[in-house]
Amino acid sequence: MRSEIFEMRSKRQRDNAGSAAGLAYESIRDRIISLALPPGAPLNEGDLTNDLGLGLTPVRDAIKRLALEHLIVVYPRRGTFVSEINLADERWLTEARVEMEGLAAELAASRAGIEERRAIMSCVEALLGETHQLRINALDTEFHRLIYRAAHNPFLEASLNQYLNLSVRLWYYCRDRLQVKTSDCDFHKQVADAIMAGDPQAARAGIVGHLRQSSADLRAVM
Repeated sequence: MRSEIFEMRSKRQRDNAGSAAGLAYESIRDRIISLALPPGAPLNEGDLTNDLGLGLTPVRDAIKRLALEHLIVVYPRRGTFVSEINLADERWLTEARVEMEGLAAELAASRAGIEERRAIMSCVEALLGETHQLRINALDTEFHRLIYRAAHNPFLEASLNQYLNLSVRLWYYCRDRLQVKTSDCDFHKQVADAIMAGDPQAARAGIVGHLRQSSADLRAVM
């Protein structure tokens, strides 16, 4: 069963919506990220095919893609497994995301259409009123994906989604030790306001502040 965090995603947020391979990718990815498929768990193509109600080819395509994104490892003659979690990856992920998401926020402030800007603001308004930990994380994940999409750079979007997936999995791994916080919503609001106003530098500053605070929170409990 999918975790609550991913059940909240709108159809507009779904990667490769409508394609069997895209649906297989999303379904397996979400289970890995939410730890429904824990680190080191073996993956059987036949079982996944039956469970998802999809063909073998889409499942195999999804596994190949997830392996490229470091969520799955394939060992010849041994099998396919969910990748292990290395807490040291948090530092490297944050280093990459700070620079790349700063750029994405700048581009979104410059390139986003009015509906994209409104969607980002609507997501932040929902965050401001939320107190449940899983729903906060669901909205935060949606917030980031909306910014990636609004940057209108498919290469940047693809890379950032990969890093976000790995970062969210780390959050799930540490979530029982994390305290529910709403102060980060100040950064979300700053970013949303800057994108609405078309202010690239303020958008960058807000997203960088958010990522650095999130990184500090995770490191404090690792």
